[in-house]
Amino acid sequence: MAGVEEHLESADYLQKRQLKSGSAGWVLLAGLGVSYVISGDYSGWNFGLEQGGFGGLAIAAIIIAGMYLALVLGMAELSSALPAAGGGYTFARRALGPWGGFATGTAILIEYAIAPAAIATFIGAYVESLGLFGITAGWWIYLAAFAIFIGIHLAGVGEALKVMFVITAIAMVGLVIFALAAIGQFDASNLTNIAPDAGAAGASSFLPHGYLGIWAAIPFAIWFFLAIEGVPLAAEETVNPERNVPRGIIAGMGVLLVTCVVVLFLVTGAGGAEQMSTSGNPLVEALGDGTAAKVVNYIGLAGLIASFFSIIYAYSRQLFALSRAGYLPRALSVTNKRKAPTLALVIPGIIGFLLSLTGQGDLLLNMAVFGAALSYVLMMVSHITLRVREPNMPRPYRTPGGAVTTGFALVVACFAVIATFLVNPIAAGLCLLVFAGFMLYFAVYSRHRLVANSPDEEFAMLAEAENELK
Repeated sequence: MAGVEEHLESADYLQKRQLKSGSAGWVLLAGLGVSYVISGDYSGWNFGLEQGGFGGLAIAAIIIAGMYLALVLGMAELSSALPAAGGGYTFARRALGPWGGFATGTAILIEYAIAPAAIATFIGAYVESLGLFGITAGWWIYLAAFAIFIGIHLAGVGEALKVMFVITAIAMVGLVIFALAAIGQFDASNLTNIAPDAGAAGASSFLPHGYLGIWAAIPFAIWFFLAIEGVPLAAEETVNPERNVPRGIIAGMGVLLVTCVVVLFLVTGAGGAEQMSTSGNPLVEALGDGTAAKVVNYIGLAGLIASFFSIIYAYSRQLFALSRAGYLPRALSVTNKRKAPTLALVIPGIIGFLLSLTGQGDLLLNMAVFGAALSYVLMMVSHITLRVREPNMPRPYRTPGGAVTTGFALVVACFAVIATFLVNPIAAGLCLLVFAGFMLYFAVYSRHRLVANSPDEEFAMLAEAENELK
């Protein structure tokens, strides 16, 4: 293969790098998809009110919801055709070759390594607002969160997925309680209480920062859905993945569309756009000091933990797949007796903990969105490429609208990447440098040491052999 060198490894090599199969059905996968994202309902999205006001964030959320729906439908097709633990990396590897596959996997890793750090800061804010025993947000809360939940993952995927499902169900109950309490406090005037910026083009009470505010709000609208694309990472641990992964990711997306609408309108309408725009725990502050606020505060912590917990799972599986195939150091993919990848869980966790010490949740959120949006661009290019180049590839599920659907997601994702530079060019630029560093590592070292008989590489090599025969 031009530009890379692949080598066969022994059966013992792969034996030490096996995940536990048959641990999940589509219901658990749908729960996993919601679990990835549900913290975004409890905190993070509201910083978009500061960027675009309610109108700017609402328009951005509509655009982003459409993008994610198209993205999910495209990924449902790809995951049914290529069910492997690499997720987006597997899809791009088949469509775009080793360089494209590694670039996609790297972007996903940036997203999933940074997102838990952002969520850890929000967990700290919720814990502090509870006022238990004088606890305040601090490094030891972040450390405890990473240590406890990485430890649960090390016990095995079956146990971890069940714990995730229960925590997510509790978090969903919290959203219902919030909605019932917030309806009585809703005031439409609260939606537009940010003073318009007279110098901004198109500024009004609905768009206080003008048309550009819509674009600047996009990274925060993404927080309503960020990481739903991680569902295919569970393919090797799923019963009948060709059928269950598409069903799980689509069902999860359906739930998230509903929660996005409910939270955006009720939090802003009950608490006020200006007041909620800088809040670390907006659902609680929107309800004030009553009993419902205290209940939602406790349950909100469960929502944040659900996403924190599940994204740890996601980064470990992406790192596992890249390592097993030789793109990253191979020791990272060795699994323990419970079939959990030890170093793939621990090392990104250490990095995430160190990042959480900045305490800058909004900054970390923007960095995670950069990685996510870049991966979306590459995955949608992969879908379109495979539709054109391999029209007869077996696809148990086919995306409605085909390349037109994923083409829409591709265009919006490109604008989302640019939007992260509008919000904070330094944060986005740092992520771009990290991405370039990974690609340099691949160019200089790992592209000469790929593992030909890893599942993801075998998918691609079989396709190339078939094309050569044709």
